[in-house]
Amino acid sequence: MALDQKISIVLADDHELVRDGIRALLEDDDALQVVDEASDGIEALEKVKEHQPDLLIIDIRMPRMGGIEAVGHLREYAGGTRALVLSMHDSEEYVLKSVEAGADGYLLKGTSKEEFLKAIHTVYQGEKYFSGDISDVFVKKYLENRGHTVDKSISDSSTENDFGLTKRERQVLELAVSGKSNREIAEELQKSVRTIEAHRFNLMKKMQVKNLMELANLAQKSGLV
Repeated sequence: MALDQKISIVLADDHELVRDGIRALLEDDDALQVVDEASDGIEALEKVKEHQPDLLIIDIRMPRMGGIEAVGHLREYAGGTRALVLSMHDSEEYVLKSVEAGADGYLLKGTSKEEFLKAIHTVYQGEKYFSGDISDVFVKKYLENRGHTVDKSISDSSTENDFGLTKRERQVLELAVSGKSNREIAEELQKSVRTIEAHRFNLMKKMQVKNLMELANLAQKSGLV
């Protein structure tokens, strides 16, 4: 990103006070610019079409059209705009539906300012971002289908690939695939939750996967777990 180029954002939430608060938080970062706001999914798509922003930050539950449905139509309005869902709902159903619709990230509204800004920059750079225990739904989903998704011909014939993982990253990977949350892993390894989140991010980057379900699947196929 050029020094004079800001990350352009359309912000969609049906509560004006919430939008005001988020906008103020975002504009504390000199690299970000909220170019427009919307109060529902239909208006969000119209604003996206008009501005072609780098990022759409959108709530899930809004009148006329919700955030998940809007994200599902996003590519029709702006092929280069990435979507970050910001919601108060941490249920597996909402997270998975958002990902299936094409969301590049999912954050809870109670997230810290630091994590919010980290998520925006991560998604802008083309990566996926799911905060804290939200990402654990992917592991749970993977574990539910573990016996049905592994291709035995690939698993049996593949040689082990460690992807250049450190010893600590291998430990975090094994614990994550076992279904443990970031907090549980942090307690077991006597590290901070932030440190574990950083290890998970590095794992996904090194193994070139988009979420923890893919990470767990590839780890098993590669003989890492």
